[in-house]
Amino acid sequence: MSALLKAAKPWVAALSTYQPGRPIEEVARELGLGDPESILKLASNENALGPSPRALAAMRNLAGRMHIYPDGDTFYLRQALARRLQVPESHLFFGHGSNEILALLGHVYLEKGTSIVASAQAFVVYKLVAALYEAETLEVPMRNFTHDLEAMRAAIRPDTRLVFVANPNNPTGTRVPNADLVRFLTSLPPHVVAVVDEAYIELLPDGQAPEVLPLVLEGRSIFILRTFSKAYGLAGLRIGYAVAPPAGIGLLHKVRQPFNVNAMAQAAALAALADDDHVERTRRMVAEGLAQVTAGLRQRGLVYVPSEVNFILVKVGRGREISHALQRERVIVRPVDAYALPEYIRVTIGTAEENDRFLQALDVVMGKGQN
Repeated sequence: MSALLKAAKPWVAALSTYQPGRPIEEVARELGLGDPESILKLASNENALGPSPRALAAMRNLAGRMHIYPDGDTFYLRQALARRLQVPESHLFFGHGSNEILALLGHVYLEKGTSIVASAQAFVVYKLVAALYEAETLEVPMRNFTHDLEAMRAAIRPDTRLVFVANPNNPTGTRVPNADLVRFLTSLPPHVVAVVDEAYIELLPDGQAPEVLPLVLEGRSIFILRTFSKAYGLAGLRIGYAVAPPAGIGLLHKVRQPFNVNAMAQAAALAALADDDHVERTRRMVAEGLAQVTAGLRQRGLVYVPSEVNFILVKVGRGREISHALQRERVIVRPVDAYALPEYIRVTIGTAEENDRFLQALDVVMGKGQN
């Protein structure tokens, strides 16, 4: 055995590795498809409109200053976000994507002999973070592809430290009723910390988001996680944030690395935060795209899970085989067998032209009898 493996913590070598949506260039190389520009990626729930134009301008203006370390306190972004959310600055924490914050929460709360509670078809990183700190994951089956909050509440044990609720949920695209979520969060025992992952919350129409922020301001043990990757189109910069009571924010600061949010990400996020027009255009694109894709799936007699955000689960039979076949048609989608959904693929909602291209590619693939 390699000395590198022998010296490692034994459970680390056994960890699973997160598999992201495949990059366009990688698929082009592997399948010999030539120009990567001819390939459509609908695998990672990215914003088909691209970054906020205001964010692009901010990045261009800052490019010549990349030799200077970023603001380790995210001062200006923190001020702007506090005004936008109407929360004290002491309630905000910024990270290298919300994924970094998930890992930091594990660093703070998890160890051998503790557990987390999450839905079986929730974001797989929750389980990976638990394994990293030798905590047990208590997976709760979903009900109609949606979190079963009652069952999740019943699954909590004395050793449970974190309960994860992705709302809307990835990869199912569903969300729980607002009143049910508030009731669940206010019923948790005092030894449990709730993590409400709202990565897709800005894609919901105005007035439909659940009122979780007031619970945080009451001082309840809740971390809300959000990101600039989706509605603002800044996935490549990796910047997200947490909203929590100051005691929780202080713990995250104790375990984060210095300068964990780069200068370009801070500038882009600050500019994007003021770009309400871009967010509204994104919402319209998603709403119109969902209507277009679901109509196309119904016409083809395909089953899908009704979604509220910019992706949709489609039942195609052998999901991984169909995914590979679609790649040969220059369309990348996401197989979801890692979520115990081997018959499904997850497809990002794009522009009208991109959605039509996916449906046409699906016709070609399903017509070959691979379903």
